[in-house]
Amino acid sequence: MSTRKRYWLMKTEPDAFSIDDLKRVGTEPWTGVRNYQARNFMRQMQVGDGVLFYHSSCEVPGIVGVAKVACAAYPDPTQFDAKSDYFDPKSTPEEPRWQMVDVSFERKFKRVLPLEEIKRHSAELGEEFALIRRGSRLSVLPVTAAQWKLLLSLE
Repeated sequence: MSTRKRYWLMKTEPDAFSIDDLKRVGTEPWTGVRNYQARNFMRQMQVGDGVLFYHSSCEVPGIVGVAKVACAAYPDPTQFDAKSDYFDPKSTPEEPRWQMVDVSFERKFKRVLPLEEIKRHSAELGEEFALIRRGSRLSVLPVTAAQWKLLLSLE
């Protein structure tokens, strides 16, 4: 198993959970991911991996801060809760379908790094960067070390 630090981008809607909420609570379980590819990315996460915190579905979508992965993936308890929006009747504690990680606050950007500005750097980020690829709706996606460095430099 690799101990090399990896990097990720995780999207959230700020009216549901924002960078300010993460700053206030310190560490938060990243519940409710119901996309198999995003779940598989969370399964690959390791403690200490870097996370670009991204606000989506808002006036100015973009990267708003940095967090880190606080624990290895474990079963998302909302999949078993019939009252939860994220309940999955096909999932059982013996065979959970959905995983999650906890995410810890590192820092808030001085400004939002808007998606429009990120798109202007698509040549340097590369076409494999899922955030700017047409039709990509993933809430959790990998970021290469070079992409991480470039995005942080744009702050």
